[in-house]
Amino acid sequence: MAANSDNQSMDPLVNVTNTTDITNTTSTHFCQWILYEEISHSRLRIWDAIIFVPNVAFLVFLLLRLRSTKLRLRQTTSPIFATFYLLVCINVTTSLLRCVISMLVNVTSPAGDITDKVFWVIVRFFLLSTETSVLVFGLAFGHLDSHTSIRRVLLVTSFISLAYSICQGCLEIVAPDESFYIKDRDYYLFSHGGMIFWFCTCLLFAIIYATVFLLPWTPCRQRIPLPTKQSFYVYACLLSVLNLIQAVGSALFFWGRVEGLCVVDVTTYLYFTLFTPLVYWTFLGPFFASTASVIMFSYKPQLDDNMDESCGGAAAAGADDSGGRGVDSLLTHQLSCSSLKTVDTEFVYQRNNSELYESTQFTATTSAAGSLCSPSDSITSESQFKHMIT
Repeated sequence: MAANSDNQSMDPLVNVTNTTDITNTTSTHFCQWILYEEISHSRLRIWDAIIFVPNVAFLVFLLLRLRSTKLRLRQTTSPIFATFYLLVCINVTTSLLRCVISMLVNVTSPAGDITDKVFWVIVRFFLLSTETSVLVFGLAFGHLDSHTSIRRVLLVTSFISLAYSICQGCLEIVAPDESFYIKDRDYYLFSHGGMIFWFCTCLLFAIIYATVFLLPWTPCRQRIPLPTKQSFYVYACLLSVLNLIQAVGSALFFWGRVEGLCVVDVTTYLYFTLFTPLVYWTFLGPFFASTASVIMFSYKPQLDDNMDESCGGAAAAGADDSGGRGVDSLLTHQLSCSSLKTVDTEFVYQRNNSELYESTQFTATTSAAGSLCSPSDSITSESQFKHMIT
């Protein structure tokens, strides 16, 4: 009896087990326990709850700004911003849907376990599609500003993400990682395809993002046009560091260091909760925060005082010409104009005298002739033009 009492007193783990009622604290590490523990013995797991709350907050933010966002998207002729916004909405919606599905199904049953893992893979598919699409859009910013080119990029990146997700899903279902097996619940936690798969893919992504981040300091800057926006390189640097830390954590956990699982948990949580807001505030935040009003035309005073007379003379000559050549003569100076699009505005300038006109949206309307005249004569020339064509 004395020997037994001495053994118990020398073993603090046994004493903690006898005096406290904590399940699995002696055999399961906290970083694994938090992945499957439920709140008050419900189907709501702590891990799903802490991912659900930030995504709900971000969705509320999007809904509150929905009206101004729609107005701002209508003001631009570039489809790239609408594409970014659509990807952001899909990401936050699928992430919330996964959390809700996980709360509704019983993950300890075979059907519920497979359902939960399938939705994890679906969320990863959309996030990876957004990653690759944003990377391509950022590097080829000057060549992908049409609906056709954007659709092609989305199609290619979706196929790449689909191949990745199929491999990850097959590994999760067919060959789950034994390190994520929970004996008391008799099921496998979602292991991101296993630590070997997670390590290889995270290391690959870290190298890709690091290469993109270092491009401005390589000879490539003299051969190919690179993005000039500093936030794009900050975005690439953050994802490179995040993927590198994930690769290190998965390698440590694969070699039996439980601290590696803590690293994987933290980086995974950051990725599934902050990646979508990062895309929004990096590529859409400055655009939606712009307060530039939409005006069809704005003017700059002319250095040549004879331009007003030429505009009025062109309108008068057009009124006297019954062969229809008056319209052409009225719009003759329009042929020498070009437009230069930027993120927030569009500039209209004349090639002959390099006069600059700033306009957010320039379209070939019937009032285009009068818009290039001085403000005092623009209304007169526009009415003359309308009277002539009617």
